[in-house]
Amino acid sequence: MKTMHFKLFGTLKAFILIAALSTVTISCDNQEMDEINSSTTSSTETLKSANSAPKPGDAPIAQIAIDAGFTELVGALSYVDTELNAGLVNLFLNGKDQYTVFAPTNTAFNNLYTALGVKKITDLPPTLVLNVLKYHVVEGRRAANSVVPKMGSREITTLLGSSFSVNNSGMITAVGNTANITAPNISASNGIIHVVDAVLLPINP
Repeated sequence: MKTMHFKLFGTLKAFILIAALSTVTISCDNQEMDEINSSTTSSTETLKSANSAPKPGDAPIAQIAIDAGFTELVGALSYVDTELNAGLVNLFLNGKDQYTVFAPTNTAFNNLYTALGVKKITDLPPTLVLNVLKYHVVEGRRAANSVVPKMGSREITTLLGSSFSVNNSGMITAVGNTANITAPNISASNGIIHVVDAVLLPINP
């Protein structure tokens, strides 16, 4: 298993270097965008005008992700639940604590699979997937106004214990790559979702 992790980390590092040398346009799937557009304004307008946190929504985080068609993210949660008994689906579906989730689109996951030479999330070690998922979650209800600074950058500490920074245009600089917040402030009963256009990598290149 250690050998597999080492090889996979090496592949991830290669992916980061390739991504730095090329421009990749990533967009939400149609089903995801239909759902997102019905509940939020454009990311630029929202990021610039958000002065307060939106009121809690009616549905929990996991239900919103399921209904909006984030099948790869939901599949990753289910995978680590099955393999590691992580309890993430139940946490985001029935849990009472508040969380902020930076949710990668299906396209973001598929771009990562292509770069790694795998076909699906279950081709990756579950412990690695769990760490990546935890790197996308922050404790507490953090709307765009407490994530995206007016000037400079802001450091965000994740459930993994590692941090990433966000600049005033909504670009995230993670440990191993960058991503953009494309649809902020999707309000859930147990937190807030910010859609991102890449899977955040918690390892150094």
